[in-house]
Order: sequence, then C-alpha cells, then structure tokens
Amino acid sequence: MAGLKATSPTQLLNSTFGFESFKPGQRQIIDHLLNKTHVLAVMPTGSGKSLCYQIPPLVLNERAVVVSPLMALMDDQVAVLQDLGIPADRIHSNRSYEDNSDAWNQFKSRQSSLLYMSPEMLMSQKMLSALQRVETGMFVIDEAHCISKWGANFRPDYEALSKLNEIFPQAVIAAFTATADTATQQDIVQKLTKNNAVRFVQGFDRPNLRLTVKPKLNWKTQLLAFLDDKKQCSGIVYCLSRKQTEEVATFLQSKGYNSIAYHAGLDSETRSKHQDRFMTDPYVIMAATIAFGMGIDKPDIRFVAHVSLPGSMEAYYQEIGRAGRDGEPAETLLIYGLNDLFQRRRFIEDDGEDQGYKLREHKRLDSLLAYCEASSCRRIALLHYFNERISPCGNCDNCIDPPELIDGSELAKMTLSAIYRTGQFFGAAHIIDVLRGSRSEKIIERGHDQIKTFGIGSKYSKPYLQSFIRQLIAAGHIVLNIKKYGGLEISESGFKLLKGTTRFQCKQPSEPTPKQKIGRTLKESIPTHIYSGENAELLSRLKQKRLTLAQDQGVPAFVVFVDTVLYQMVERKPRNRDEFLNLVGVGPAKLEKYGDSFLSVINNS
Repeated sequence: MAGLKATSPTQLLNSTFGFESFKPGQRQIIDHLLNKTHVLAVMPTGSGKSLCYQIPPLVLNERAVVVSPLMALMDDQVAVLQDLGIPADRIHSNRSYEDNSDAWNQFKSRQSSLLYMSPEMLMSQKMLSALQRVETGMFVIDEAHCISKWGANFRPDYEALSKLNEIFPQAVIAAFTATADTATQQDIVQKLTKNNAVRFVQGFDRPNLRLTVKPKLNWKTQLLAFLDDKKQCSGIVYCLSRKQTEEVATFLQSKGYNSIAYHAGLDSETRSKHQDRFMTDPYVIMAATIAFGMGIDKPDIRFVAHVSLPGSMEAYYQEIGRAGRDGEPAETLLIYGLNDLFQRRRFIEDDGEDQGYKLREHKRLDSLLAYCEASSCRRIALLHYFNERISPCGNCDNCIDPPELIDGSELAKMTLSAIYRTGQFFGAAHIIDVLRGSRSEKIIERGHDQIKTFGIGSKYSKPYLQSFIRQLIAAGHIVLNIKKYGGLEISESGFKLLKGTTRFQCKQPSEPTPKQKIGRTLKESIPTHIYSGENAELLSRLKQKRLTLAQDQGVPAFVVFVDTVLYQMVERKPRNRDEFLNLVGVGPAKLEKYGDSFLSVINNS
C-alpha cells in the first residue's frame, strides 16, 4: 500500500501525527484491533478516538472503511489525514462522480488505507458487492450510538450496519462513541457483533468544561451576559426549533456577533456553506438545532450554550461535548424554563406509538430536569447518570457559588393545595397567579379567588415561585400532564408532602440578575502571558498566517494547526526547524508543509 511505512503504533504516533505519547486508553484499544478483536470504545470527546482506528490499518497495511454520519465531518477528517500525508479519501453524494470513482479506485488498488462513507452509501447493494471483491480488514462505526433506539440520536440508516458482521465475517468491527449509557452499549454490541466485542468505557468526565445552569428570565439578556468575554471565540448556541435558531442568529448579528443559523429546514447548499464558515472563519457563533454538530471535528469551540432544554441527559452530554475538544478551558450554559419542559414532554408524546420508548424518554428527561435543579456539584449529578463517581469538581456554578438550602415544606403545601383546589388541571402560570392573589379575568371567572389558598403566597415574586415549582417537579412531587396541555398534577409523593408526612428541602429560589457572573472568565482560564504584550501580538499574527494558509487550501483553520500548537509557538518560540519539530502536534509532514511559514512569523523575518 502506498504512503506510510511504520513498524509500530508508537512510531506512527511520533513520526506522522507528531505526538510524543498516547493518551490514556488509546494504546489498549489499538492493540485489540491489531489482534483482530471487535471493540466498542466509549470515550469522552477530546480523548483521541480517531487515532484508535486510524493507526491499526496503517500498521497492518490493510484497508479500513470508516462509517461517518455527516458529509462535512468526512471532508474535515480526510482533510486532516491528507494534510499529514496519510492516504485517505471519502465517497459521498456531495462529490462528483469522477471524484468518487477516483476515491474508490485508489482504495481498490491499495493506494489509500482509509475510505470514509455514510451508512446509506456503505449498505447499498452496489457498494457491498464491490467491497466483497476486495479485502477489507476493518469496518469502523463512528458515532455508534446512532445504531441504537436506546441512544440519543437514533438513525434508521445505521441499523442496517448490523448486517456487516455476517457479510464480512473476517473483518474487525470497531465501534466508537462519546455518548452511550449501559443499555445503549449493550444494544450496540449485540447489533454489530452479536455480543462478541471487548468494551472500553474510558469515563465521561470532561474537567475542562465549566457547567452552568440558569432559570430562564430573559434569554437574550442572559445570553449576551454569557458571551460578553467571548467575542474572540467560536461557539454553538443550541435552540429548540428552526424558528428560534433564526431568531437567535439574527439577534446576535444585531449585537455585532458573527452569527449564522443551521437547521434542517435550510437547503443542503446553504447548510454546507454555513458549516464551512463555522469551520473556517474565526470567531463564528452557530445558532443551531441538534441537526448541527454530530461528530463535528473542530477542536477549538470555546463554548456551548442552550437557550432551551435539550431532549435528554445523553443529548445534553453529547452537545456540550463539542466544546473544548483541544483540552483547553471551555464553558457551557443551559437556560431553561417550564415551557421548555412542556415542549419536550409533548415531543415525546407525539413521537409514534411505542409506549415503552415514550416511558424511557420521559425518564431520561426526568434525569435531565433533576440535573438542572441539583443543589450540589453538577458534575457529580451528570456523571452519576453514566454510573461514574467523582468528588466535587470546583468547576460548576454550584461548586463556585453554592446555593442556600432551605426547608420548603410549608410553601410546598401551599403550592400543592392550590393545585388540588383548582382541580389539578392548570399550568404553573395560573397556579402562581392564584398563590400571588392575582385578580385576572381567568381566575375570577373560575372562582379561584374564593379558594382557601388564594393570595397565600403574595409575598413571593413570580420568578421565585417558578423556580420553586420547577424543583417540586424535579423532585417528582408534581407531574406535568401533557394531555392536559401542561396542567400540574400531584404525584403520590406529593400527596404525602401535602399531608405533612414528609418534608421538602430545596434550594433557596433566587432571582439572579441576568448580568450576574461567576468565577474566572474564559480568557482568564488560559495562561495570561499568552494574551499579554508581545505574546498577544505574536498569537494574532500566527492565527492570521494559519487562516491564510487554510483559505489557500480550502480547509478549516484547525486542519493546519489547532490552537494548542499555536500556544506552544508563542511560549517556546522555536528558532529553527528542529525546534519546530519538537512541538507537540508537529510531525515531519507538518514541518515540511508549514514550518518555514510559521518560523518566519515567529522570528519576524
């Protein structure tokens, strides 16, 4: 096979990829694949899963097919490999017939090692027949959770991949994902390998991500406060609907941010153009639905914000995992309110007739709600969902600014009584109006101004009571009835609380100002000397050089070098090619292609 000559994984890692040593877990997975063992690897984003499946076929001088969910992702991954001098290509519908034919012929004639394609393309009868005529050593399933109906992003096209093990019994199946709870892992292994795979679950902790959750007061003001120190950062703002996506993008543009929208309602050409801008231009904010970002290969996303509630803990974990893949500090923000919860419940109820599936999804949403209303370390709550135990992280809002805990039993009884006396039919807004003594037409018309609990909570503000009701829902004392359009009902535990046989401890409901900020800013989290004086000027020049080189090649800037390599250039200021080669992330191919260009910037020549 043309291209690389390497006798060991370590030699390839050093000489081609430019890294000194493997990250935890990588070498074990590589060794199993070299020994022809099926593998499922659950690895947090940023832990280097791509190297785990790219290295074995290169060492064994074999072909490998990589299944990837998105065309743009394939383009980016192949661009990175080709830039390193690794023989790789892709086949997808956005490429010309000639380009796809050339990619296949290179793979068929053993001139390339890695061939990327979508599950739809791979499982077509024509492609399967063609692959049966050539020797393929490994099939890699990236974003493998998509094959499972238990997972956060089930895709029917992925399900057909369960036939690969029968069609190609001699090939190794390597499945990778960052998002899979125990049930999803079992489903993946059963479908892809008939339970014949070694599982590597590396852990889900991403300590470089700061976790923050806020009650929704005014999302525009809250989002602007969050973005205030991030004007020179790329990030994603996730939205619940296409309409909200457009609204967020337009709003941020009006405030001077380089923001664009991405959702399934845009035509494929526009979506592709917007994704290219996000990957290539500096400091772009993508306002997006979950249609954007699966497996996105951009390491320097500095923040992910949600202006509405995600669909589940898995979905939330996957979406925030797109930030800080380079290991540098990144921030997350989730803003949510009861309307978001109602919308999510309704989406679940409207999704087909499978009652078992609906029950699982409601339980997953319950877990996310409990996370949002957690009074202790958020990272403990998040990782507990994935059966992982850690100590308090010190890098979430609850650790940095611990909430005050109170006995909310009396207010809980007032609230539950108002729900009961109004017939367990009305939503939170109406119950709050009853508690606060509002004489609205709706309340007077129904006689709710005559009930015992009318006005009993007049000293509490609406935001206070909204927060309190969310906590009662998160604790399972109140249930949102979707069939009653979000009406609040009292659960079995809620009736115990109403009767006074149990107590309710909760967070002191707060009324934070949207401008309230906690902890260090994102820029302060990276060593200050990188951003000061001559270093700041050098970093700016290096980023401009990187952007120019990337635009000349038509690839995203990170394909040239990720930010962490630029930081090393600023700190170590290599004077010659030998010193430049010693930077982590620089191998011989990168040195030949870019060394002189960046050395001239560093040495002002």
